[in-house]
Amino acid sequence: MGFENIVFYVFAGIMVFSALMVITVKNPVQAALFLVLTFFSCAAIWMLLEAEFLAIALVLVYVGAVMVLFLFVVMMLDINVARMRAAFMQYLPIGIAVLVTMAVMMFMVVNQIHIDAPGRAAANYNNTRELGLVLYTVYVYPFEIAAVILLVAIIAAIALTLRRRPNTKHQNPDLQIAVKRDDRIRMVKMDTEEKK
Repeated sequence: MGFENIVFYVFAGIMVFSALMVITVKNPVQAALFLVLTFFSCAAIWMLLEAEFLAIALVLVYVGAVMVLFLFVVMMLDINVARMRAAFMQYLPIGIAVLVTMAVMMFMVVNQIHIDAPGRAAANYNNTRELGLVLYTVYVYPFEIAAVILLVAIIAAIALTLRRRPNTKHQNPDLQIAVKRDDRIRMVKMDTEEKK
């Protein structure tokens, strides 16, 4: 077993462990941090496969930007963990069915495609260009559908944070703009006092 295989199995083990922790920990903030660890492990595996662009994009885009938004939304939503845990057993059979379906589909895909071990790429090989060619020619419709799904998710997250909750203060921008100086400031004229 070579050094690359050892590194692959180490990062794959970390990735599987952290992915399991994402769905099993009770605290949503800890789940988001385990998701960061999952992304880092996946980026390391992509670096081993000489897909440097995907690794850097995963770290910069998902860990740097998306996870900050996840944490922001998780903290703003004020999730009731006890109620969420109570519904866990209710949705467990559906989750197991989805898990089995995905595992069967992955097994079928891996068995149909014979993948040879990748050799070293030439010095002038540009994996970013190859990725762009495949993404915008063969997979252009799935790429656009994924963009629409992400847009809907962003709109849903904004709608969830803007919902009305009891005992919260809200500002009315119309009233703030219409305010006059005399409504906020009262000028008081006082005589000066002499220092003793």
